[in-house]
Amino acid sequence: MFEKLFKRRSSMANEQKDTAQENQADVEQQQTDEVVEQVEVSIEDLQEQITKLTESLKLEKARAANAVYDAEKVKERLEREADNAKKFALEKFAKGLLDSVDNLERAITAAGEEQTPLREGVELTLKSLLTTLEKHAVVAVDTENGFNADLHQAVGIDPEAKAGEIGNVLQKGYTLSGRLLRPAMVTVGQ
Repeated sequence: MFEKLFKRRSSMANEQKDTAQENQADVEQQQTDEVVEQVEVSIEDLQEQITKLTESLKLEKARAANAVYDAEKVKERLEREADNAKKFALEKFAKGLLDSVDNLERAITAAGEEQTPLREGVELTLKSLLTTLEKHAVVAVDTENGFNADLHQAVGIDPEAKAGEIGNVLQKGYTLSGRLLRPAMVTVGQ
């Protein structure tokens, strides 16, 4: 009887042991499955985060490139404006000097053909003034190559001139660094 009881207890103990081992194996398997799921979930999360960060990085790189591009354009524009300001700073001053040039030319015309010391002095003064103006990019407008509405102002018709040709120059025109300072006043043929 003891033997039976002992066998029974032993068998129950073995069953409990087997059940405990099975339970422990199930628990271990569940824990392993949970860890694998966590690893899989965290890999997916990490890949999603990497994708988001990559997109964010691309966006920030584009913004930085645009900022650099904009800064370069602003720099170029400011340099261009500074160059123009330097070129055309003399504009008002040069316009004022053109009246003196006109007056000196009129004085030479009024003196006639006779070479007097006065006429010679006026011619030298005019030459000196024109040389100084040319050094600062103030140049007379070309009136030899026909009428150009951008450079000449037609103030009358010359019946002796050919069509589109300049007949008579009433007042010289000038440019400053290629930009029209004053148009030449001319008569034009029909």
